[in-house]
Amino acid sequence: MKRFHIALAVNNLQASIADYTQRLGQDPTVIVLDKYAMWRTDLLNFSINQLPEHAGQLRHLGFEDETAQGFSSERDANGIEWELFSPEAQDEKIAEIYGVVSD
Repeated sequence: MKRFHIALAVNNLQASIADYTQRLGQDPTVIVLDKYAMWRTDLLNFSINQLPEHAGQLRHLGFEDETAQGFSSERDANGIEWELFSPEAQDEKIAEIYGVVSD
């Protein structure tokens, strides 16, 4: 399965988790307290980072693809970062960046 990935910066993680949980109709797949949350829906991989100084800004786009090998990142002609990763590679990257995570 291939999911479109969107990553946003938010002001308040807890308030944003409540908001996006309602909008997406499901609880986050991963939460890192006071830092990060990610949802995997049937079509979308959506993540948020608590970065108040950049709240509301797009962090990057990409695709979660079960057939992808590892984790890669490149910029398009407009300077937007695009990531490509397997679900396992993203899970490993989350653990590498944030350490302990809760599901």
